[in-house]
Amino acid sequence: EPDTDEATQRQLHLARAQGDAYGDALEHMTTVVADDGDQQRAGEYWIGYAVEEAEGMYEWQDGELVWREPGTADLHVEVTVRDAGDGRFVPCARVLVTVIDPDGRELGTHEQPLLWHPMIYHYGRNWATTANGRYRLRVRVEPPTFMRHDQVNGLRFAEPVEVEFSEVDVRLTRA
Repeated sequence: EPDTDEATQRQLHLARAQGDAYGDALEHMTTVVADDGDQQRAGEYWIGYAVEEAEGMYEWQDGELVWREPGTADLHVEVTVRDAGDGRFVPCARVLVTVIDPDGRELGTHEQPLLWHPMIYHYGRNWATTANGRYRLRVRVEPPTFMRHDQVNGLRFAEPVEVEFSEVDVRLTRA
């Protein structure tokens, strides 16, 4: 149990239940929905990923939601950032991903915006890849910008972390 000056045992129990529910959705995403996925501990976080074929999404444009097809993108990279203590999703972080192709070439580094999904919040975006094969993903999470309760625990999530996933299996259907 973490030290706290804000949360009761009941509140901590409810936070863990939220984390457990998020973990169940993450398990479904990485084993049933996505083509590949994994997670690693990094400081006060669990950082995870899932990859699947690129997908259309709504984006804001001039005050309206506009549907965007993936265009030339063929890969959708999803990143999850969870509290290592209770498993809850951590919002408001800046998440940067570098995709490295099977030949060791960096395809770029891009911010992964927060995505709402009917099942699970995550950070993600579509990418254009070069070939099927084993890719690497380098994920950097910068501290979330949210306000914090609790003088004891409020200083958590204050340092950036970085992880690398070296065996990301990308097998896409290309026309």
